[in-house]
Amino acid sequence: MKSSDFQQAVRFSIDSETHWDRDVDGVWGVHPNDPPPWNRLLGPVHGRGPVSGVIALDGRTLTSWGEPDRPDLTFSIAKTYLALLAGVAHDRGLLPDVDEPVRARVPGIGFDDAHNASVTWAHLLQQTSEWQGTCFGMPDQADHYRASAFGKAPNGQKGALRPLQTSGTYWEYNDVRINQFSLALLHLFGRPLPEVFREAIMQPLNASENWQWVGYDNAWVEVGGRRVQSVPGGTHWGGGLSISANDQIKVARLFVDQGKIDGRQIVSSEWLQRMVTPCAIAPYYGYLVWLNHERAVFPSVPASSYFAIGAGSSFTWIEPQRRLSVVVRWLDPAHADKFFGLVLEAADAIATTSGVGSQDKNR
Repeated sequence: MKSSDFQQAVRFSIDSETHWDRDVDGVWGVHPNDPPPWNRLLGPVHGRGPVSGVIALDGRTLTSWGEPDRPDLTFSIAKTYLALLAGVAHDRGLLPDVDEPVRARVPGIGFDDAHNASVTWAHLLQQTSEWQGTCFGMPDQADHYRASAFGKAPNGQKGALRPLQTSGTYWEYNDVRINQFSLALLHLFGRPLPEVFREAIMQPLNASENWQWVGYDNAWVEVGGRRVQSVPGGTHWGGGLSISANDQIKVARLFVDQGKIDGRQIVSSEWLQRMVTPCAIAPYYGYLVWLNHERAVFPSVPASSYFAIGAGSSFTWIEPQRRLSVVVRWLDPAHADKFFGLVLEAADAIATTSGVGSQDKNR
């Protein structure tokens, strides 16, 4: 396979760049869409690069474009990385039962009151927790009635106070609750999550050290006798994970190879299977990943595909039947489905002519 095989898809992505400015002083970010007083940054941010990406098959890079070595903010793809860290905790015995209430292992951090006492790790991983409270100065209300591109349209105005439901009975894409989940993982490990991520995920993948995951300016807590920073699962209000496309494609390989890299099991295949199991009340969502259930998210690719998605927009696409992984950054989300379709057509055409990839490819 040659890079020219994907030339049409790459050119289409470059011509479909996000409307976000490259400078953070312009039209940039998610926070300006929030009602006051929540439409502000709480942590550091930086400008973005051009449309960039990497396409890999069987863990081997076929082509890359743009600035694939440039660390850029990846927004909510950090959520999927939090789910991987939860898998590390599970595999180490720190999180043996996802259906256990969070307060049982990390009491005293906001899960002990009557409403939140029933919140489980699975609820947080599936965004059905209905957790109520304030996390580093931001109340859960800030993301009430938040619309997502692939879920059901909410019946209310963004940021308006919504009557809360029982944990596990209502799905809502809520970044405050994700940040509370990250805080719970921090206390579960007793170490800063970027340290764990580097040790457990990035170093075994032979990733670069040219990435950083930072929190809000006020997100410092005492853990294990140390003053450490809790990190968010995105960059809604600043902070978050800056990482290159070339490093992200290495993380994607974990999913393609069921958690095993060079003979070493990094994350258990059992956990990765849980991550892509549909949530009962939101079948387009797993453990902080978007599922292409009934091809409802991206019609141009198979139902077996799943995605990590961040604002801006950033995408990591896994197509397990073809062992295909794709990272693309700063693509206008309105053109994402066509881009993925072009990549799929090129990959399938190459497989047909070369005889590579005889696995079932029902679409």
